[in-house]
Amino acid sequence: MRIAIMGSGGLGGYFGARLVQGGADVHFVARGKHLDAMRSNGLRIEGPQAFHVGKVNVTDNPGEIGVADVVMLCVKLWDTEQAIAQIRPLVGPGTAIVSFQNGVLKDRFLRAAFDERQLMGGVCYVATTIEAPGVIRQTGPMQRLLFGEFDGSRSARGEALLAACLAGGIQAELSGDIVREIWQKYVFLVGLSGTTTTIRKPIGPIRSDAQTRAFLHDVMHEVVAVGRAHGVALPEDYAQVRLQLADDVSPEMTSSMHHDLQRGNRLEVRWLAGGVVELGQAKGIATPLNRAIADILALHAQGGQG
Repeated sequence: MRIAIMGSGGLGGYFGARLVQGGADVHFVARGKHLDAMRSNGLRIEGPQAFHVGKVNVTDNPGEIGVADVVMLCVKLWDTEQAIAQIRPLVGPGTAIVSFQNGVLKDRFLRAAFDERQLMGGVCYVATTIEAPGVIRQTGPMQRLLFGEFDGSRSARGEALLAACLAGGIQAELSGDIVREIWQKYVFLVGLSGTTTTIRKPIGPIRSDAQTRAFLHDVMHEVVAVGRAHGVALPEDYAQVRLQLADDVSPEMTSSMHHDLQRGNRLEVRWLAGGVVELGQAKGIATPLNRAIADILALHAQGGQG
């Protein structure tokens, strides 16, 4: 199975390195100093289960790779449209394109550009950051990939990707309801990113303080209400379920958006809290807390000093 990974940062680099370990034919698309380091030294994963892949196939030109069986889209959300243009040489009639990006708005861009039959849904759970060019640090033990056909069928291409993931030690699952899985992740991610980035703290102190814990719960409850209004099968009390997940993760866990804020990078808030506001307005659901998060972070959304 030839797997092309568009975006080789904390997400694509981590799971791509594991796929290489499992024997898959993996081709990374990267840029800048990260590209140079990967060419020279491969990929080093630091953290709970450190390992080093000394040699990887990496390029800044997807056209050099050829048609792939699977394209994993792992770029930041603001790079999606540019990435779609770049991956076209990778996509043949039998190629499966899977976005493992954040949020629930991500697949609308792919549907506008490709045949619906070429798309699979994807969700990832991992806490990582690029520590240095060619070095990715995993900041907690959780790592998981879920993917599946949007019609719920169990396809041969899904089974093949599952086998490649399991061979690489990835905690992977082929889902029969990937839309619900995407929304389940969205509930937690919006809560984690919104609170850690506005409060400027990791999850530990946020979940331990009664006032900020209630804020985290209520931010997630707004997402649940919006998802249910859009026909997603989420229990009404699902925010409480996600709060239990927040209790189980490392107290040092934070969000990639929090890392981006600290580094003066662009933020994905437009698609996270902002996406909740947009989708809520479409169904007449009030989302005041997510609106507040989007407004608080608006001057930081483009990076730098705003």
